[in-house]
Amino acid sequence: MKQFFNFARFKFNVLRMQLQEIPRVKNITKEDFVARYVKPQKPVVIQELTKDWGAYGKWHLDYINRIAGDRTVPLYDDRPVSHEDGFNEPHATMKMSEYIELLEKEPTNYRIFLYNLMKEVPTLQEDFKWPDIGIRLVKQLPMLFFGGENSKVFMHFDIDYSNILHFHFHGKKQCIILPPDQTPYMYKIPHSLISREDIDFDHPDYDKWPALRQAKGYIANLEHGEMLYMPEGYWHYMKYLTPGFSMSLRAFPRKPLNLAKAAYNVLIMRHYDNFMRKRKGQAWIDYKNEQAILRTHRELGLQL
Repeated sequence: MKQFFNFARFKFNVLRMQLQEIPRVKNITKEDFVARYVKPQKPVVIQELTKDWGAYGKWHLDYINRIAGDRTVPLYDDRPVSHEDGFNEPHATMKMSEYIELLEKEPTNYRIFLYNLMKEVPTLQEDFKWPDIGIRLVKQLPMLFFGGENSKVFMHFDIDYSNILHFHFHGKKQCIILPPDQTPYMYKIPHSLISREDIDFDHPDYDKWPALRQAKGYIANLEHGEMLYMPEGYWHYMKYLTPGFSMSLRAFPRKPLNLAKAAYNVLIMRHYDNFMRKRKGQAWIDYKNEQAILRTHRELGLQL
C-alpha cells in the first residue's frame, strides 16, 4: 500500500510540475516557527492555530450571509488582463447574499478579492486573534477572499513581498506555491507580478511551456481553520476545491533586498505599467505577453 501511495504521489507531481507536499504541524512554538520556517524561508501548514478563535466555530458561509448579506461586494473572474481594466478594478458587483447563493448553487469563476469586509462589518473583528508567532504582523484590518468551486487565483506574487499567514475557512482550498528563485521558469510578465495567464497550472502543457519542467515548488490542501505560512516573495496559485473564503495576515519582508523590491513595485513599477496601458492600450499587454516567452526561453537557452 505504501508503495502504491508513493507511486501515485510521484505520478501526481509529474503532472503538476515538481511539487512536494508542504509540511504540516498541529501547533508550534514561536521560537520553532521562526527557526524552522521563517529564517530559512520555508512554508508550513499549521492546523490548529485558530482553534481558540471565535472564527473557528462561526466562519462559515451561512454566518457571513447572516451578518453581511446586505453588503454590495466587488467580484472578479478569470478573464485575461485587458488594457481597459484599471488596477484591481472589479468585473462585477453583487449583494453578498446573492453571491453566497450563487456559490452554494453551482461552480462560478466569480471571486471576492481584497475586500475589507471587516471594516464594513466590525463584529467580524472580534472573531480572530493576532497570533503571537514570532513575526511582527502589520496591524491593519485583514482582507477576506471568497471563491466558488473550481475558481482559481492566477499564479502571482504579492506586490509588497510580505510574509503571509493565509487562513482558510469553510471547505477546502488547494495552494501551489513556489519560492522566488523559481522565477526564471515562471514565464513572468514584465512590469507585473503574474505569470502568463493562459498557462493551466493544474495541467501544464510542457510542449508549449517547457521552462515549467524545471520549476520546483510545494502543494497543500487547506481545510477549515488551517493556516499556510508563505514566505516573502513566493509565487502562489490558489484553487477553491469547494466554495469557501480565506483571510491573510501580513508581515513586512525581512530581507532588505525584498523591501527594496517592494518599494519599487509600489512606487514605480505599478504606475509605469498603468501609464503604458493608457498610452499603448492592448498593444502593451500583447507586447508583455510575448516578452514573457521570449525572455524566459532566451535566458534558459531554450530553442523553439
